[in-house]
Amino acid sequence: MKSATRIVVSTMGAIAGLAGIEHGVGEILQGNVAPESIVIESWPDAEAYRILAGEPAMTLIPNLLVTGILAVLVSLLFALWAVVFIERKHGGLILILISILLLLVGGGFGPPLLGIILGSAATKIGRPLTGWRTRVSVKARSFLAALWPYALAACALGFLSMFPGLVIVGSFVSLENSDIMLFLPPFCFATLFLAILTALAYDSLHGEVAKRQGAH
Repeated sequence: MKSATRIVVSTMGAIAGLAGIEHGVGEILQGNVAPESIVIESWPDAEAYRILAGEPAMTLIPNLLVTGILAVLVSLLFALWAVVFIERKHGGLILILISILLLLVGGGFGPPLLGIILGSAATKIGRPLTGWRTRVSVKARSFLAALWPYALAACALGFLSMFPGLVIVGSFVSLENSDIMLFLPPFCFATLFLAILTALAYDSLHGEVAKRQGAH
């Protein structure tokens, strides 16, 4: 049985890794200069990024070029771990630690936050919320389980709409006075939690089915 939780974590982990790389590229392009503070903008002079406030990030490295290189490398590690190694022992905890490192080397604020949430969800891969068996009916779990692919699709679409979607649109049309950022981030994280919840429901339900079939 394929774990729905693993698919959610790997899919969104890949998207978060790409977003971290994008932060790093912006920092690299600023060159061999020192940041004015630990809080920086990855794309401070790019018109298309104004809707994203220049892509804020933080860094403990006193050089933007080095910060960007480290952000790219750690983002690649983040994506690789989320896609390939997340089911290893302590895989979720390691993803959380990589997320914290990504935060400190210019990977933005969104990708590390997303990584911490995904890492927490990954700790339940292979052992979903067993308490649901006594507290939530099979009918309710079946309903939630049926929703997980759609919740994941909505979540992925939401995050991709922020990047590269808003950047692409912002290259042609001014979005500076748009209210879209009041609605899009809450939508993204609401659908993320829904995707995780419904994936856990799917794994919990189908894990029981697999056990019953194995008993026979």
